[in-house]
Order: sequence, then structure tokens, then C-alpha cells
Amino acid sequence: MYTQPATAADRKPWTVPMLAQAKREGRKLAMLTAYDAGFARTMDAAGIDLVLVGDSLGMVMQGHDSTLPVTVDDIVYHTACVARGLSTALLLSDLPFQADASPQRALDAATRCLQVGAGMAKIEGAGHKLEVIRYLVEREIPVCAHLGLTPQSVLRLGGYKVQGRDERAAAQLMEDARAVQDAGASMLVLECVPTPVAASITAALAIPTIGIGAGPQCDGQVLVLHDVLGLDGGHRRPKFVKDFLAEGGSVDGAFRAYADAVRSGAFPDESHSYA
Repeated sequence: MYTQPATAADRKPWTVPMLAQAKREGRKLAMLTAYDAGFARTMDAAGIDLVLVGDSLGMVMQGHDSTLPVTVDDIVYHTACVARGLSTALLLSDLPFQADASPQRALDAATRCLQVGAGMAKIEGAGHKLEVIRYLVEREIPVCAHLGLTPQSVLRLGGYKVQGRDERAAAQLMEDARAVQDAGASMLVLECVPTPVAASITAALAIPTIGIGAGPQCDGQVLVLHDVLGLDGGHRRPKFVKDFLAEGGSVDGAFRAYADAVRSGAFPDESHSYA
């Protein structure tokens, strides 16, 4: 099984090719969101593999009701802050609402993120986003795709709802997952997807899947920083979150407990997944 040394000083920095290697060798990936250097430094020391500057900052940091108000400037600023706290974790930046509406807009936004320290851009959706993914990858910008519940589509979806419950929707998710891989995505986040559907997609793809409310059979997991620490973000806590601070005893302990639970397969369990 693929492993990284426990001591931060002995770990190699994560690279994009190492993600596929981890999948091939059965090494589960632990990802968290971060928005500043301090938490990022603690995550890095605790052995978190991937750190995402998510547009979730609009809700947990800025107090908005959705991610839609987040701007490219917001993401770039927080990406620069987080990058200063990392030495081994791979840093991803969300492209916020409409920043990836066209290939050129996406290139401009992603370039700014990579110039301040990100190693990958994350893009929600398929459809016309496939052209965007191809465009970025052809220009040497690694991409993480995001399917299932895509928060930037909350108005069209009518709220934050589990996706892929019926046979037709599940088939569409599989089709989209294959399509984003074919377009060049190096990783795929699956959010709020029934466990059997996420498991089938994970088995079908060569790139790793990262679940959030998508069951234990994904190749890794991601949670929002505030949820891992049991903090009140001002919004209803979804089923898939868990307070790891309660068992970790400290912020560092919470991050280590989360990473251990992901790698062992203890998290998520049935109570944190959708049938």
C-alpha cells in the first residue's frame, strides 16, 4: 500500500502524478478545506494530503447563504495565505461562480491561483465545462472536477439535495464522470451521491474520487474545516459531517484523527452516507 512517512520533515510534497499512484496502490487520500496559513500549517504537520481553498469560504468565512458571492479575488487571496502554510500537501483552488463560464475566463482565474501557490484548479459540473477542462489541461493547468451536488448550481437544483438517486440520474453521473476524466481531469470530487453510485463511479475511473457525502468507497474524503472542528457555520449541518475535535482533543489531534479515520476506512460510515 502507498504510504507517506508520519513525520512531516520526511514526507515528499504531493504532486499530481502521485494522486493516480495512490489510487493504484489503494492509499486513501485525506483532504480538508483551509482559508489561512495557520490552519494550513497545522493540517500539513498532521499529514493531510490535499488542502482545498473552497468557495465554501463564502458561507463559513464571509457569512453568506451560498457560495455564489465569492469572487476570484477572494479565492486568490485565501490561496496565497494557505500556500504560505504548506510544505507537503497539494493545494487546490476552487474556481468560483462564473469564473469558469468560458475557457478564457477559467484560464485567467486558474493562472492567478497557480501563480500564488495552488497546484490544481477545481471546477464544478460537466456539459460545457468539459471544454473548459480540456482548455486548461492543454495549457498545463491540472484540474479537479466536481460532480453530484454542485453548490454553484444551487438555484437550478432547488437547494442542497442528494444527487443520483434514481436510475436515470445515476447513469448521467456515470456518463459525466467518464467525460470529465476523458477531458483531462486528474481527480473528481463527488458530493452528496448515494454510496452505491459513488462506488460504481470510483471503480470505473482511473483517476481518484474524493467523496463528501458519497460513502466510504471513494478513493479519499474531503470535509470543510469548520465541520471537522464542530464549529457552527450558521447553517444546517449535513448528515455527512463529523466533529473530530471531540475525539482528537485539539485542532492538531482532530486533523490527525480525521486523516487516520479516512485511511483506515472508519470514516465515513453508514451514518455519514446516503443509501
